[in-house]
Amino acid sequence: MTITFQADLMQGKTVFITGGSSGINLGIAEGFARHGARLAINGRDPAKLEAAVAHLRSFGGEVEGYAADVRDYAAVNAAIGACVARFGAIDVLICGAAGNFPAPAANLSSNGFKAVVDIDLIGTFHAARAAFEHLRKPGASVINISAPQAYIPFALQAHVCAAKAGVDMLTRTLAIEWGALGIRVNSIAPGPIDGTEGLKRLTAGPGAVDRVTRAVPMNRLGQTADIANAALFLASPAASYLTGAVIPVDGGQSLIGSGMVLQAAMGVGL
Repeated sequence: MTITFQADLMQGKTVFITGGSSGINLGIAEGFARHGARLAINGRDPAKLEAAVAHLRSFGGEVEGYAADVRDYAAVNAAIGACVARFGAIDVLICGAAGNFPAPAANLSSNGFKAVVDIDLIGTFHAARAAFEHLRKPGASVINISAPQAYIPFALQAHVCAAKAGVDMLTRTLAIEWGALGIRVNSIAPGPIDGTEGLKRLTAGPGAVDRVTRAVPMNRLGQTADIANAALFLASPAASYLTGAVIPVDGGQSLIGSGMVLQAAMGVGL
């Protein structure tokens, strides 16, 4: 990762990240670790969580991991409470836990739909609600990880579109309600990010990754560092008057609509 910001940008700051043991969220955690933050990451799989904590500690900072399912409010509340007991008030909350799989709506079970809504939307609310009393006031930054499906309809993604649209409206509502307390709330909507489980699930066919890459106006896949840099900006004083925003970090993918992207990824004709 190229260091874009001052190395001590997050020195002395406490950052809590849901879903922080893998994928984009682990990449975000790496970005904050490189910039001096005290990190608390959350995940469901204790083994993955332990490995992620060991990796993040290699950057030299303080890191703790808390196993919890974001669908379980009591578990999330306990994890955040443990973080606060260890590090003090939370300066940055990143809500990134998510689930995704392609499925036509006519074949999607009620449980499958509900699982994604519960993880993405309800899980984001659980983390924000549990953290609220412990967010630094004024000065805290809440960053929700959204997706282009929040504002662009994608075939085979009815569950994700519904969940992520909810995340973005939650972002805007909390920005209004918490703004007077000095808490900023924003969303990042990542495009196709190289090496992530989400990209693998949506590009399982032969040649799909190359087709998706060519369908992105910048003609490259994103890197987790791209999302980490956006999160660092939103958490920094440079974004002190920015709240309620949904920021696409997608190489221009959202400009061309879902049809071309879906056809590129899965060979689906619309």
